[in-house]
Parts: sequence; structure tokens; C-alpha cells
Amino acid sequence: MRDIAIVGGGPAGSLCGERLASHGYRVTIFDERLTWEKPCGGGLTHKAIEAYPFLLDSPHPKKIVRTAELISGSGHRARFEMSHPIVIYARKVLNGLLLDRAVAAGCAAVRSRVTNVDTSGEQVRLMVGGEERRSDFVVLAGGARNQLVPETTALGKMDLEVTLGYFVPTEEDMIKVKFLKEFEGYMWSFPRTDHLSVGICARMGQRSSQQLRRHLDEFVCEEKIPMEGAHFYSHVLPSPQEQTIRGRRISGNNWAMAGDAAACVDPITGEGLYYALRSGDLLAQALIEGQLQAYPERLRAAFSADLEFAASIARKIFRGTFLGGAITTRMVQLLNYSPAFRELIRDVFSGTQDYRGLKRRVWDQFGTTALEFVRSFLNPLRAVRASGAASRRESSS
Repeated sequence: MRDIAIVGGGPAGSLCGERLASHGYRVTIFDERLTWEKPCGGGLTHKAIEAYPFLLDSPHPKKIVRTAELISGSGHRARFEMSHPIVIYARKVLNGLLLDRAVAAGCAAVRSRVTNVDTSGEQVRLMVGGEERRSDFVVLAGGARNQLVPETTALGKMDLEVTLGYFVPTEEDMIKVKFLKEFEGYMWSFPRTDHLSVGICARMGQRSSQQLRRHLDEFVCEEKIPMEGAHFYSHVLPSPQEQTIRGRRISGNNWAMAGDAAACVDPITGEGLYYALRSGDLLAQALIEGQLQAYPERLRAAFSADLEFAASIARKIFRGTFLGGAITTRMVQLLNYSPAFRELIRDVFSGTQDYRGLKRRVWDQFGTTALEFVRSFLNPLRAVRASGAASRRESSS
């Protein structure tokens, strides 16, 4: 198995190709666009930077953001410094960076669309731009809705979310996330080097596009975001359910999936970049070691079991209640009143706190959080001073 075809030149396909080419495989990456802009935040958390330091060290334009603000559906706000900064790329820049590394390692990059893949024979046959190509193995990294191999299924309606947004030519230094009442999704403002990515995401079928755009335009107005020269976008992204993550078949005798195609996306935050990179990396390692059969279990051990748990609690986080109010509202309030809870959220944002350990940590420190909340609630001036002091300490560190 020396000739590898990769369908999709995004983060998963490019990193997988780079790793394989570096070990002597003949790799061809097929993509009809190769590099493109994508309607998402484009944020890389600390776990991504820790695993792939070149993403921070590269000379490509990027935004390093250390401050975030959460806004509840009731209008409560909480601003905090993250324990580790988030690195934000425009997706076209990030895709270009990763593809350039793959080509430098020896991959061939072909700008063409793959319309059919046949894995039934001794070799994989691909229909590329109306011509047949052959390979020993194919990596499917072309997104969530592509179904090129009969053994696979495209993600269905319940595993997808709709995103609408604007690319706004203005500058900002803070991430903003706003939740809505009885709404399984959120709105965001992510600063990039020369513009903002402002958007809204919601599970497909939950709200009409008109309703989503109305919420988004209200958010833009509330946050006083200047819209002159803004460019509108819409897209469909994966948001997999628990049973999809658990039961999805992601490899066969001469094929495997990575990235969005393998449902490697956080169903709560929508983060996909780290999981795309890691899945492509793990798949390449399995192929290099001749252990393709170990790839699904390695993926599960690395993160998919955690994402499965996240999918099981996503609806409760967005729509659930706690102490008579929405969980998202209580979360924002606790951020202002409890230093212990603020530290927890900082770790969640940085990607250093997984979901399976989150529930236990919440309960282990519940007494401390409750005590801090009561003390600060009874003495609002003390809460303001404590929050200000914490922000100053975080900024200096």
C-alpha cells in the first residue's frame, strides 16, 4: 500500500497527507478548491497549539486572543481572561498553510472534484474530473455531507447545524459568545487579523433561516458592530448526535474517513479544527504502522468518547434549567461571582478541560462555588473588586 489518494484538502486531509508523504508514501490530494474561506470562527485552542506548535510559530497572519465575554439570553455578561490564548486564522489562510506543508513533504495537489469512489476491486478507482485514477487506499476528508463510498453514509439532518454570518471588515480583540433562550446553539464574534467573523449556529430544522438572521442582526446591533462592507455567508456544518459518534463506521479494507466526514466535531462548541488535525494525524500513524484496524479505537481513546459524552449533554446545557433559571444564564452569573467557577470555564475555553471530567469537577467544587456566589451576591461591591483583581492577575500572567 504505497499510493494514497486523499479526497479533501482541508486540515484533516492536508495533515494526513503531510505525515504519509514524509514516510515515503506517494500521496495525491484532490480538492475542487484546495484553499477556501469557511464560515466559522477559525479558532485553535491550546490543545491544538500544544499538539502542533507550528500553528503558533508560522509567519502566516493570525490573531492571538486572550479575552472572552459570555452573554446570556437575559442580557447578563461576564468577561474573563482565558488561561491560554486562542489562535485565530482565516480559514483560507490556515488551509493554505497546511496544504503548503503537505506539498513541501511530497504530496501532489490536484484542483479537481472527485465524483465517484469504487473500493470494491483490488485497487481503489476514483473518477476525477471525468477521468479514472487508481490508488491503493483512499482517505475521505471532504466534509460531512459527502458520500462517496457505499459502506459510508452522509451525516443526516439531525447531525447537522445551519450557520449564518458576516465577515465584517473591522478590528476587535475579544471573543464574544451569546446564548439565546430555549435555543440549541449560540451567536459569536471572533476577531481575525483584518476582519470579524460574526455568526449564529443552530441545529438544522430548529429555526428557519429568517429567524436565525433576525437574531444575528439583533446581536450585531446590540454589540454596535459596524457593518459597512460586510459580506454575508451561510453554510451547513456537522453537529453529531451521541449515537452517530458511537456507531459511525469510519474505516474499511482500503478506505478511511477523517475530520468532519468522521464526525470529529465538538457537538457543544462546534470546534472542529483540533479534531480534524488529530484524526488525520492518527489515521496516518495507523497506516504507517500497518495498523489500520486500530484507527477507530485510537480515535475513540484520543477524543471521540469525550465527544460522545458531550453530545449526550448538549441539549441539557443549551435548554436545561438550574435553580430556576437557564443553565447558560446561571453559568454567566457564576462567572462573575465565583473565582473557582471562572477558573473552570477558562480551562473549558482553552481546551484543557475535557467533558467527561467536567461533571465531576463541577460537583467536587460545588460547595466552594456556592459559597463564593452567596458571599459575592450579598456583597456586590466585593464581587466587583474580586473580579477586577482576578482580571488584573490574569492579564499580568
